[in-house]
Amino acid sequence: MAVIRGIGHQISSLADVNLNRLVVFVAVVEAGSLTAAGARLGVAKTMVSAHMQRLEEELGASLLLRTTRSLRLTEAGEAFYDAAKQIVADAQAAIEAASQATKAPRGTLRVTAPIDYGAMVLAPVAVALQQQYPELHVELLAADRVMDLVADHIDVAIRIGRLADSGHRATRIGSFVDQLVARPALMRERPAPASPADLASWPFIALTVLPHAAAWTFTAEGQEPIDVRFRPTMSTNTASALRSAALAGGGLAILPDFVVADDLAAGRLVQVLPDWKLPTGGIHAVFPAARHMPRKSRVLIDALKAQGVGASG
Repeated sequence: MAVIRGIGHQISSLADVNLNRLVVFVAVVEAGSLTAAGARLGVAKTMVSAHMQRLEEELGASLLLRTTRSLRLTEAGEAFYDAAKQIVADAQAAIEAASQATKAPRGTLRVTAPIDYGAMVLAPVAVALQQQYPELHVELLAADRVMDLVADHIDVAIRIGRLADSGHRATRIGSFVDQLVARPALMRERPAPASPADLASWPFIALTVLPHAAAWTFTAEGQEPIDVRFRPTMSTNTASALRSAALAGGGLAILPDFVVADDLAAGRLVQVLPDWKLPTGGIHAVFPAARHMPRKSRVLIDALKAQGVGASG
């Protein structure tokens, strides 16, 4: 059985304490008097006084020092207040979470994601959620910079690749595979490459937001890994611009599968050396470290996990 420790010289079991009295105790401390606490709780002062007396009996310790003009905490009361306040807050949050679990999400859901993931994966999901839940408003902030969840009031942030350390919580919603692609005409202009090593001199478009934008390792079943250092003929800081440059024939490009899936299917781009693989990466939903996740955030994360390209893995 769980216990409440450090009150007087006794160790009180939760079975011996009426937890409703913790609500009364916290109200008394915050309101500053029995009368004000009674008004806040909607009960008579005499009932507040009775609850406090019984709580002190259950704990075996005096919590309040009362005079005709003032009320203050004892040393035991000071310690117990911190614990009681947290217990009451946790219980309230749990009640609200249980209530929300059966209700349709509503209100504004602020979510940020990289521009391409936001456009190609997240935006359609947001539309579907808004149609399913008319009282939910999704505000999509697409940006290739990392936004501050607290300062920017973000409910959920989608992170592509390695997660930075933070005090936030995260859950993996899928994975992506980087693919080496090019415009078909570019492939016809040169002898067909036999291995990644043959590509080092080809025109290459680098994505400068990556830490090693021109250095890549290729792997294939039964083959030794091959490290290739490209010599970029062009560079850009967004995946959108990189895709556009590749479609224009500017050179080889390495992009996540969810960015180029439609282009490959339509033949606008082709995968170069498809038997050789590039690294995979994780896609994570990051959210504030609250004890209970809001329902609106949960339905979004569940919907992204259920997606296909770029959101499952």
